[in-house]
Amino acid sequence: MANGGDQGFFLGMMASRRARERRAAGEGGQQRGGGALFNIFPLMIIPVIIYSIVAVIGGQEAVSSVLFSLTMVSGEEWRLSLGDILVILGLIALFIETVKAAGSGTATIMNHGLSMLVFVVCLALFLLVGSFATSVFFILMSMTLIDTLAGFIITIVAARRDLAVAE
Repeated sequence: MANGGDQGFFLGMMASRRARERRAAGEGGQQRGGGALFNIFPLMIIPVIIYSIVAVIGGQEAVSSVLFSLTMVSGEEWRLSLGDILVILGLIALFIETVKAAGSGTATIMNHGLSMLVFVVCLALFLLVGSFATSVFFILMSMTLIDTLAGFIITIVAARRDLAVAE
């Protein structure tokens, strides 16, 4: 009975060693093929590009135009504009980016650098171009800042945890 616990301990140590060797060999559970490209590409650029296209073609009025409205049970009318949908799309992209930030590989670090570039471009557009000086774009720009900061912080914490486990 006493040896059963020892056997479980050694099995756990062997599994840990195999996982370390797989990580060192580059097999750490990453997808083959396009997985690395997905990890490098900053998804927050998608709502920013859509906003840019709409703002350049249609101006601020196109962003604030109501796409549809629903009458609620209370009798009030709920209106959903294109800007609202872009903010929702940005929130979804921010969630996915936060989940992707848990890695500590090269692709994750590249993603953080590109996310910072997206934030800098958004900040420049917000400050310098009139059609980008809206609340919707400010919220999208704030999400790119949160993506950048959270990505770096989460990666640092995950790397620190990996170092603690490896010791």
